[in-house]
Amino acid sequence: MSDDVLVVHGGTPLEGRIRVRGAKNLVSKAMVAALLGDSPSRLFDVPKIRDVEVVRGLLGLHGVKVTDGTEDGELVFDPANVESASTDQINVHAGSSRIPILFCGPLLHRLGHAFIPDLGGCHIGPRPIDFHLQALREFGATVDKRPEGLHLSAPNGLHGTKFALPYPSVGATEQVLLTAVMAEGVTELRNAAVEPEIIDLICILQKMGAIIKVHTDRVIEIQGVPKLHGYTHRPIPDRIEAASWAAAALATRGHVEVLGAQQADMMTFLNIFRSVGGEYEVTDARAPKLGDPGQEGGIRFWHPGGELNAVALETDVHPGFMTDWQQPLVVALTQARGLSIVHETVYEQRLGYTEALNSMGANIQVYRDCLGGTPCRFGRRNFKHSAVIAGPSKLHAADLVIPDLRAGFSHLIAALAAEGTSRVYGVDLINRGYEDFEAKLADLGAHTERP
Repeated sequence: MSDDVLVVHGGTPLEGRIRVRGAKNLVSKAMVAALLGDSPSRLFDVPKIRDVEVVRGLLGLHGVKVTDGTEDGELVFDPANVESASTDQINVHAGSSRIPILFCGPLLHRLGHAFIPDLGGCHIGPRPIDFHLQALREFGATVDKRPEGLHLSAPNGLHGTKFALPYPSVGATEQVLLTAVMAEGVTELRNAAVEPEIIDLICILQKMGAIIKVHTDRVIEIQGVPKLHGYTHRPIPDRIEAASWAAAALATRGHVEVLGAQQADMMTFLNIFRSVGGEYEVTDARAPKLGDPGQEGGIRFWHPGGELNAVALETDVHPGFMTDWQQPLVVALTQARGLSIVHETVYEQRLGYTEALNSMGANIQVYRDCLGGTPCRFGRRNFKHSAVIAGPSKLHAADLVIPDLRAGFSHLIAALAAEGTSRVYGVDLINRGYEDFEAKLADLGAHTERP
């Protein structure tokens, strides 16, 4: 583990400018969508993160030729020779990502069968795939559960259906979209997720020739088409990474400009950020002209000085406060005066990271009760899913072990904000979702090193 540790010398405000690329939660799904086309697709602004490497490997195993384009961050997908991959080959990726489940629909359309290995991802709750499998069965798929994974087939093809999700799951909504676009007939999905990344995936599928209507009240209607072609697309920027750097600026009393960040997709976060006492300014893009290279737009985030304010917030599906935003922000809330309350309603086991913050001097108590008014699935199920943060707390250095991606970045922020030198173990997990984060830390003046 010695080669998977970052030494962080804390206490220095982060100052400077970094850039975010395409959203992690969209790019990998856009790569899967390329399987559905009968001609090549081009995807721009793809971040160099581990999830992209995993999906690229899986596509290659299934005969999709993936090459780097002429522009930095451009990938080209040629699906002309889609084929079956061996169980052993696919199992090499077992446990490294949850993306393989989304291969089901496209592979059933292209090959008539699919194999999905055991799924990995962050350990923040069971995140069962029951919704996925139920939806696939509704389309007409047969699912055979075996020790090595799931074998799926569609002996009579896939057909449109009416389906209502028990919860507006992002993954299950993506599953339905990727399956319904070429299923015979019309599919109606109720209680669908409508996150910006979902809408961007719909835009990609529409570019490919799909017919998709997004109605009010979380209803999506998909009219199946017999074939799709490739797409050319530049994805929305990563609003989770942008918010993570914003939280880091606030926690370290710094000033960070995040190029590429977009206000519209971050409105809920920006409201809370301002309520806590942080300041931000949306910077418009400047087109290049003679003597001026121009500049990409973004958002500048900074700590204005003085005390931060305690807040009460609840995570929720879009347009609510993202669950992936709460962990980085909680580090900043340890520096706010008073009692902040966080009610996590999306993942039942997402507050375990607070133990590490307490070991650094934070004062965080977690509770089984629902400390908020948002309807919650976990209130009577014995999960500690609410937190009360008393502050401000002086954070001190500690040895930290990263449990999952977003908690990992929170631990990193805490180490940057703390006095003294911390050792953060398992830091390579952050590479799953944050491109080149060590170089970005250096650009912001952080003092870190590999031992």
